[in-house]
Amino acid sequence: MSFDFAAVSAPFRMQPGLRRLAAGAHQLTPNRPGDRALDEKLAVLTSHAHQALLCAPAFDAGPALQALATHAAAEHPAAFAIDGARWQARHLGWSVETGDVLGDGPADIGACLRALPDHWRGSALLALAFVEDYAVIDGATARIPWLAVCLPSHWAPEEKIGRHFAQVHAPVADNQVLIAAGDHLARLVSGVERWERFVWTVTRHPNMSQHPQRCSDAPWPPDASADELAARAHFRTERQTFIPLPDHDQAIFTIHVDMQPLAAAITDAVRAQRLHDAIASMSPAVLEYRGLTDARDRLLAWLAQRAHS
Repeated sequence: MSFDFAAVSAPFRMQPGLRRLAAGAHQLTPNRPGDRALDEKLAVLTSHAHQALLCAPAFDAGPALQALATHAAAEHPAAFAIDGARWQARHLGWSVETGDVLGDGPADIGACLRALPDHWRGSALLALAFVEDYAVIDGATARIPWLAVCLPSHWAPEEKIGRHFAQVHAPVADNQVLIAAGDHLARLVSGVERWERFVWTVTRHPNMSQHPQRCSDAPWPPDASADELAARAHFRTERQTFIPLPDHDQAIFTIHVDMQPLAAAITDAVRAQRLHDAIASMSPAVLEYRGLTDARDRLLAWLAQRAHS
């Protein structure tokens, strides 16, 4: 898990929580055939690419994409390489060169890439080659003009494209601190330093891809005991980082999604107590936003038992 459990704290607050990235820390995570993130991303790009690959009118994503590809090749040369105009996803056995799809890797990956418009194939290759989803943040306007997001957490990327940071986060509960910091954050992350942050939730949905149109709205089982409820729960985390592009006054926002059964994530009493205290301190608005209102008391009972066992 790429998640730092120290990010689970009480009292729980919706806030930026940025910290400087350690020198030499990686921001991307290669996919390999058979990896869960690759399989779910491939399914989205095969059937719902129009909801995952998005660009605002008149925005030129070329410089950001080239910077992302260059960063990927420098950070993980065994997984990704640039040879002139050719981008190579080495673990996947596929390349894109000026829109042409080349390679002999898994056939479904090649078919997915070829089915996309030429100008989206490089973006899709980067999306499939790594676990992370991506967005471009414009430092001057605090808008999001480009997205390659296959694994959203109950939000629709097609509703966010081109919008200001404040508009993107308007549905978030207790969002006052986040929204007030929006313009400053956009300028900060598009500077020269690298930053990261961590977010988490407990969810009844097992998939990494949680687009609201394809995610069941079935409630938590009302008659399940605390143990039965916890057995169905998943700990969803995101490590979010920013690759700064100061020459363009932009940043590439990376989102690494991870999912674990709750029981697998809570490995000791310390973690159980931290998560217990964080959920116990959530406001009613946050509980409702995260879909935890009906599960709260049973989750707290299960965590308290684990914390004291």
